[in-house]
Amino acid sequence: MTVDAHLHLWDLDRVAYPWLTDALAPINRTFALSEIEPQLRQEGVDGAVLVQAANSLEDSEAMFAVAASSSLIAGVVAWVDLLDPATAAAQLDAWSAHPGFVGVRHLIHDEPDADWLARDAVQHSLALLADRDLAFDVIGVLPRHLKHALSLAESLPGLRLVIDHLGAPPVGAGDQGAEPWASLITRLAAHPSVFVKLSGLTTLGAAGRATADDLRPYVEHVLDAFGPGRVLFGGDWPVSTLAGPYAETLRVSRELVAGLSADERADVFGRAADRAYHLS
Repeated sequence: MTVDAHLHLWDLDRVAYPWLTDALAPINRTFALSEIEPQLRQEGVDGAVLVQAANSLEDSEAMFAVAASSSLIAGVVAWVDLLDPATAAAQLDAWSAHPGFVGVRHLIHDEPDADWLARDAVQHSLALLADRDLAFDVIGVLPRHLKHALSLAESLPGLRLVIDHLGAPPVGAGDQGAEPWASLITRLAAHPSVFVKLSGLTTLGAAGRATADDLRPYVEHVLDAFGPGRVLFGGDWPVSTLAGPYAETLRVSRELVAGLSADERADVFGRAADRAYHLS
């Protein structure tokens, strides 16, 4: 089974997405499942995980509505208010009524406070996720975000962490510029509860567009550190369309893991997502 572990949908008539501005004009419109589903089917993708794109209950409610109407959706990574553990607990209980609820994400990279993830209230709320066997997606763009993820892995070993977009490596910076990202990835990999998403790849880099050759050293480092069993493919559609169509995203991803065995590729394109999110 092939799983795309990172898919976004948004309806701008129903939900506000503050980060969608004129600077992102090509994706500043509504994207529905009906637009991407034929492409997923054509590329042999059997299931997809919807991932939150706004720190709001409305965005999560919209995703659960889509999941309830389509067998293609294998899971939903929703949002809860991690700054208030009591509220977070109530929201987790409410989302748990949906069979596809597999994890939580907060757009930490949009927070002015780079140490937001280290706040006591957030830590208490994340412990609730561990208690409920839910994963937490870490969308970080700064080394500081990865450092806080490492602290989480140490303090909450029962919480499955999924590092989105390879942890935002400095694509194009060369070997000397790979630090501290490379060392942090190695340290994160020492914790069996941490996973990494092979996602958002083609839009990485200063130019917002990256080739397989640009990405290869970073992907190889992640695979060497984590092993294919904890690396999961995610298309990051429709953000990925800023660099090209879905078929190109998948082609680049497949090219980057072409050197793996068939069994290892099955990990990256399906089984690792199941391990991270407990989809089955």
